[in-house]
Amino acid sequence: MKSLSAPKTSNLLAVVMGSFLLLAGATHFANPDFFNDIVPPWLPPNEAFWTYISGVAELIIGVMLLRPATRRRGAYAAVVLFVAVYPANLYMLWDWRDKPASEQFVSYARLPFQFLFIWLALRIARPRTL
Repeated sequence: MKSLSAPKTSNLLAVVMGSFLLLAGATHFANPDFFNDIVPPWLPPNEAFWTYISGVAELIIGVMLLRPATRRRGAYAAVVLFVAVYPANLYMLWDWRDKPASEQFVSYARLPFQFLFIWLALRIARPRTL
């Protein structure tokens, strides 16, 4: 069986990540309450602002990842986004400390996935060699 070359794998990762970010970004507008609830409440001006601004960022970055001409910049922007939203994951972990174990598992599982997403975005951004 023939393995995928680095550029093909990177392109596939970019399409998958871009599609994921487009879906996640749209979800910020379709179900803002979920995202509002995980935004740390001490961030000004309010939770809804951060929900919508991160949703817009995800939509823009998702499109950038799907377009080969903007893919590399989109991947670096995704790294910045994944780092920027990490505090929401930490807040979610703290805020869900009294929820059932099955829900707490979700909040714990999100933490390492952010690092996986950062690593994948850096892999997409890596210069291509032929």
